[in-house]
Amino acid sequence: MREIVQCVPNISEGRRQDVVEEIIQQVRYTEGVQLLDFSSDHDHNRTVITFVGDLFAVQEAAFQLTSKAVELINMEDHQGAHPRIGAVDVIPFIPIQGVTMKDCVEGAKELGKRINRALQVPVYLYGEAASRPERKNLSNIRKGQYEGLKKTIKNVNRCPDFGEPRLHPTAGAVVVGARMPLIAFNVNLGTHKKEIADHIARAVRESSGGFKNVKGMGVVLEERGQVQVSMNLENYPITPIYRVLEMIRQEAARCGVSIVGTEIVGLVPQQALIDTAAWYLQLESFEPSQVLENRLRSSAGGD
Repeated sequence: MREIVQCVPNISEGRRQDVVEEIIQQVRYTEGVQLLDFSSDHDHNRTVITFVGDLFAVQEAAFQLTSKAVELINMEDHQGAHPRIGAVDVIPFIPIQGVTMKDCVEGAKELGKRINRALQVPVYLYGEAASRPERKNLSNIRKGQYEGLKKTIKNVNRCPDFGEPRLHPTAGAVVVGARMPLIAFNVNLGTHKKEIADHIARAVRESSGGFKNVKGMGVVLEERGQVQVSMNLENYPITPIYRVLEMIRQEAARCGVSIVGTEIVGLVPQQALIDTAAWYLQLESFEPSQVLENRLRSSAGGD
């Protein structure tokens, strides 16, 4: 069975497309890696990049991408709505086929050591690769963001896993780890009032009593004159898209606003969309094999 690891680096640049393209080119240049998707957001000032390959090739592509981002992104000049601590904010390794979570954890640690050694950027480990329980949660590492971490990195509980307790002067720090697939799902609201998005985010995210495995925050979309509930759904079989969306719809109605659109950032597992379609259409006993393309792929003997 072919070994497939997915890697989804998030870089702190979503406005200068020439810079984004130079960074993405490092993935295209790496042998054994397939670039699947990239998505930039102006308000978040962030780009999410998705590629796959075997573990060695993915490590190499992630390192080359990070090296170019460190060269081109200055965090002293960075502003954006999304939390971040570095030019390359986070690099997750995700097991897809023929590879275990343990393999991805080891791969993440190897990459973290290399980034620190070669680029002098401090590295934190998160998710399944976390060195301590509180660092499994990415938001705990990002607390205070780039500006806050500059002041607290020397504290015992804030020291990086690899490197000296000081930020790179322009690239900040990077978080590397391993996790299962997640869905970056955003809901846009027909209002400019951020307090409404904040209220709804508190209603749905796990940390404030909402749904399990959901992270969320309110974001201002300045170009659109709207606000957004920006979320990560970290276990879609347990907390599916439709359940979160319906809660947001109810909370928005209570606040007198409507949902004007939703978006998925990056890629999404097919089953998550099938589950959502089956729920809204009230399908009974529906199976993925009933999707035409799945049946054709199966009949052709594809993997």
